Amino acid sequence: MKRRLLLLLPLVGFLVLGGFLYQGLSINPAERDSALVAKPFPAFALSALDDPGRTLDASLLQGEVTLVNVWGEWCPTCKQEMPQLLELADRGVRLVGVDYKDSREKGRQFLAEFGNPFEVNLFDPEGSLGFDLGVYGAPESFLVDADGVIRYHHTGYISPEDVTEVILPEVEKWRD
Repeated sequence: MKRRLLLLLPLVGFLVLGGFLYQGLSINPAERDSALVAKPFPAFALSALDDPGRTLDASLLQGEVTLVNVWGEWCPTCKQEMPQLLELADRGVRLVGVDYKDSREKGRQFLAEFGNPFEVNLFDPEGSLGFDLGVYGAPESFLVDADGVIRYHHTGYISPEDVTEVILPEVEKWRD
């Protein structure tokens, strides 16, 4: 009897481990919540993409609700997302870009080709700000309130539906 139980233990262990792996693999990473929601935007000191001599810091995000969008020239989804970001800018949403793990020249070419909805673009070639934000890929967007606190995190592509159904309502909620 004991021998049978001992033979079943590896099978039971395998089934339990398999259940945990299945559950972990079925989680959609785009639906994960950022640990930074309701916390101040991380401190940074980065140059502007268009002006290497201009250093910007987190005070840039004070005073007005801002959508911070992490993008890169190397990111095909960022190209698909650009029309939605241009629409958000046209609708009065303040946007700040973070050119993530890119070269200055390629970032500038990207904006020249696809449009530039951003008030300013931070140049983050090493990904230091992206790391502090917990970014694991681009695009990712963070809605920051007028006090510099992250209020919403959008992982991945902002679709046309997301503009009207998610992003604009979130912006309005935090403008009040």
